[in-house]
Amino acid sequence: MPPSCPLVRPIVTRIAGTTEGRQATTEKPERSAPTAMNPPDDTKTEIAFPTTNFERGVRLDLLQQVGEDSGYFEALGDSHWAVFNEDGSTLVISFDRLEDIQALEPGKMPDVFGQATQNGWSHLSLISEGDTWYRDKAVFAYMDRLVDACFFDEYDQVVFYGTGMGAYAATAFSVTAPGCTVLAVQPRATLSPEMAIWETRYRDARRLNFTDRYGYAPDMTEGTKKVFTLHDPYNSLDAMHVALFRKPYVTPLKAPFIGENIGKSLAEMGILSKLLKAACEGKLTETLYNRLWRERRSNGNYLRWIMRACADAGHPQREAMICRSVINRIRAPGFRNHLARLEKSGVLDKT
Repeated sequence: MPPSCPLVRPIVTRIAGTTEGRQATTEKPERSAPTAMNPPDDTKTEIAFPTTNFERGVRLDLLQQVGEDSGYFEALGDSHWAVFNEDGSTLVISFDRLEDIQALEPGKMPDVFGQATQNGWSHLSLISEGDTWYRDKAVFAYMDRLVDACFFDEYDQVVFYGTGMGAYAATAFSVTAPGCTVLAVQPRATLSPEMAIWETRYRDARRLNFTDRYGYAPDMTEGTKKVFTLHDPYNSLDAMHVALFRKPYVTPLKAPFIGENIGKSLAEMGILSKLLKAACEGKLTETLYNRLWRERRSNGNYLRWIMRACADAGHPQREAMICRSVINRIRAPGFRNHLARLEKSGVLDKT
């Protein structure tokens, strides 16, 4: 990261909005450190998650333990929390949902937690409860505090990462760390009815204020080093959001026919973790992404998605072409059986 501290406050004030009326502090957020009697070691704490329903309080207590093991845990108002784990000189800021964490199996945390630990990255997770879109003054104040403390300047590499609502937040708050990299999977530019009247999803969220501080995400990326957006070009609403990110440092990455939840699909293929690692190492490029994207050709879920798309569009010849391609490369009895049904039905004989 370049020495950004003297420059961040003017940028945040000019772009993200006024900071008048808030109490600024020059102190960094407190970090719980091991005591002299309990020095840190290389052994990671194993946390036993409950095996029944993941009640809110229990999960938050466990998140607090995760943060306090090597950093801190902080409540940001009633609906947001910050979990920080300090490690190496690379910092990943992820935006996660408490509901998604509660839905995980016992002993599981979002993949980014484990990946950060495995690679020796410092990790700051901003967690929301509900579809808040992080439009909360408590979150704004927390980000302001990080800026005032020159928190991001302590790291050689800073990466903001999120999917969907989290991708909106990753782009919107990236203004706080000039020189950072952003990996935004299915980003939303804004939900302001005046600027995105075509957006018919998230009706409840449209009542939130997207015109004040940290509001319009494409403008908030000013000062970043690189922004990578990832979307399915055949999802028209997602594509319209991505089209609003027009700056020269933005690289749009495309994942056609991958379904509604791109982050989950890419994670299942093993691609998402590789993209995040490349971003953290400063090696993510469109060329690298295209090479990784070719791995989808052996992913059963992706192959079924594109075959289903062809079926829905009434293209049996393309269905057959996909089946033949798959069974020539991998063992796939389902595709072999589907091809046999197409051939038996006679639809392939029609022109």
